[in-house]
Amino acid sequence: MRNLASPFTTECRLFQEKWTEKYLFTEVNAKPVCLVCNQQVAVFKEFNIRRHYETHHKDKYDHMKGQIRKDEIDKLIAGLKKQQSAFTRSREIADGAVKVSYIIANELVQASKPFSDGEFVKTCMLKAAEVVCPEKRPAFGNISLTRNTVADRVTELSSDLSSQLKEKIKSFIAFSVAIDESTDVTDIAHLAIFIRGVDETLTITEELLELVPMNDTTTADDIFSALVGALDKVGADWSRAVSLATDGAPSMVGRKAGVATKFRDKVQAANGGQEFWAFHCILHQEALCCKTLQMDLIMSVVVKTVNFIRARGLNHRQFDTFLSYNDIHAGLPYHTDVRWLSRGAVLKRFFELRGESGQFMEKKGRPVKELKCKEWVQDLAFMVDITQHLNTLNTTLQGRNRVVTQYYDSISAFKIKLSLWESQLSNDDTAHFSCLTAVRPKAPDRPDNDVDKYKDNITDLLREFEQRFQIFTQLENKFGFFRSPFTVKPSDMPADNSTRAY
Repeated sequence: MRNLASPFTTECRLFQEKWTEKYLFTEVNAKPVCLVCNQQVAVFKEFNIRRHYETHHKDKYDHMKGQIRKDEIDKLIAGLKKQQSAFTRSREIADGAVKVSYIIANELVQASKPFSDGEFVKTCMLKAAEVVCPEKRPAFGNISLTRNTVADRVTELSSDLSSQLKEKIKSFIAFSVAIDESTDVTDIAHLAIFIRGVDETLTITEELLELVPMNDTTTADDIFSALVGALDKVGADWSRAVSLATDGAPSMVGRKAGVATKFRDKVQAANGGQEFWAFHCILHQEALCCKTLQMDLIMSVVVKTVNFIRARGLNHRQFDTFLSYNDIHAGLPYHTDVRWLSRGAVLKRFFELRGESGQFMEKKGRPVKELKCKEWVQDLAFMVDITQHLNTLNTTLQGRNRVVTQYYDSISAFKIKLSLWESQLSNDDTAHFSCLTAVRPKAPDRPDNDVDKYKDNITDLLREFEQRFQIFTQLENKFGFFRSPFTVKPSDMPADNSTRAY
C-alpha cells in the first residue's frame, strides 16, 4: 500500500530529547527554546531547530564533545531555570503588591478613613520593614497606595460587590426589605435600603442595597420611587418579597398612600395576592415604649446638670480635677437623644456621681435641690434600673445575621420579666432593682406603698409592649413552625402546605 504518512505525522510535532544534546534546545511551555540565546522556534521541527543551531551557535559549541558538552548543557539548563525562577518570583511579588493594595484599600474604607491615608500607611510599612526585614523593603515599596490608586481600588471593589449581590439576589426564593430615612449634617435626606434574602440552601444574605440621596421632597411617592428604582436596578423578583420594615413615620405607614401600602400593592400584584407583612422597626418601637415611663422630671434635672458641667470647658476641667481628688477617673457623658442607649448611660453615671455632682454644683452656686429630696433620688434610682434593663434588651435586638423569631423571643422574654417585676413590686420586693434597693429606706422607716407608683410604671410599660407588638401575635404560629416544625399542630398549618420565608 501507498505510505500516506506526511512529515508532520512522522515528527508528530513533539520535542525529542536528543535535540538537547545535539542542538542545545529544550522545551519550555510547549515551545522549543534555545539554551544559549533563549530564542524560541515556532514549531517542533528538526529542520528549524537545526538551522537555528547551525546559523548562530555551531562555530562556538560544535567542537565540544562527550562529557564536556554534557557539562556545558547542564550549565545552560541551570542558567535558564534560574532566569525563569527570577521572572516568576518578580511576577509573584508584583501580583502580591497589587493584592495588598486592594486589601489596604478595603480596610481604609471599612474604617471610614480618607483615601489619602494610604500613603501614610505605606510610609509606616516601609519604616517597619527597614527594622524588621530590610531585605524585603523593595517589595513593600512596590505597593501603590496613592490617593488615586486607592480610589480606583475602592471603585473596583464596589463594582465587584454589586455584581456579586445582583447574582445572589437572583437566587433568592424569598426576601425582605428594610428602609430608613435620615438627614445628614448638610440637611440632605438619605434613604437607606437594606435587603435580606434566603436561597434554596437556606443561606441568609443581608446587605445594604443602596443609600439614596433625596435632594428634594421626601414624600411617600418619592421614597417609593427610590425604593422601586433600587430593587429594579439589581433585578429583584417582586413576587418573592415577603415583608417590609420601616421606621413607622406617617409617610411610611399611611393606610392609603404610605410606602408600605404602595409596596404591598406592587408585591401582591406580582405574586397573585399572597400574604405580605409590613413591620415597624423593632428597635424603634422599643424606644417608643420607653416614653411611657415619663422620665421628663428626672431627665430635665440630669441633662441640665450635665450640660452645665460638660458644656463649659472650665467647669469640665474643674469637675474632672475634683473627681481625681476622690480617686474617680471617669466623668459624666453627654446625653444624645438620637442614640437610644445614651439615656441609660447618662442616668447610671449621674446616679453613681450624684454626691460629687451635688457638691460641685453647690460650689458653683448652682445647687441641685432635687438631689437632697429622698423621693426624687428614689425615682432617679428606679429610672436607672429600668433603663438598664431596657438597654440590655436593646443590645440583644441589635446585630447582623439574626432572624425575626429571635427578636420576637427577646421581646416575649422581656414581657415575661415585666410581669414578674410587676408582681414583685406588688409584694414590696425590689430584688431586680438594685439602685432602688440601695437608696430605699430600711423597713422601719419606710413609707407604706412607696413602690406602688413604680409598679404602675411597669404596668404601663407592659401594656405598651403588648400594644405595639401585636403583629407578632398574629405570626406566632408561623414562628413556631419555623423554630420547631415537628412540635406544631398540623391544624395550624396552611392546607396547601405552602411555605413562605419571613
